[in-house]
Amino acid sequence: MAKEFQVTYDCADPGVLAAFWAQALGYHIAPPPEGFPDWTAALTAWGVPPERHNDRSAITDPDGKGPRVFFQKVPEGKTVKNRLHLDVRAAPGLKGDERMAALEEEATRLERLGAKRLYRLEPDGVDEGIIVMADPEGNEFCLD
Repeated sequence: MAKEFQVTYDCADPGVLAAFWAQALGYHIAPPPEGFPDWTAALTAWGVPPERHNDRSAITDPDGKGPRVFFQKVPEGKTVKNRLHLDVRAAPGLKGDERMAALEEEATRLERLGAKRLYRLEPDGVDEGIIVMADPEGNEFCLD
């Protein structure tokens, strides 16, 4: 039987990264527990000091299909290339110029949200072409 899983990012600013990835993936910031109007109210009620309110955040797929993505604050910064990355399926089923145009459109949208374009790999008969990007904290991901 398949196991449910979540993807966890270590980061400097969980709130910023959660907001970026929610927009990038069409996800939503996880709602506060029942009985609380927002996360600030919940964290305050639980005795979490205000300076720790941004220590974690999470986003969820509104359709319940994709994994939960969790962001946790860590003291150290990113220093090397990711060993694991997300491929954001921005052009499934498309080929050639139509595919690359769809990837370019998505890359431009994500740049407006704070992503950085790293490089573009052209279709070559074996690979269909991708655009490699970095999120606001430098984590690499591919537009596929």
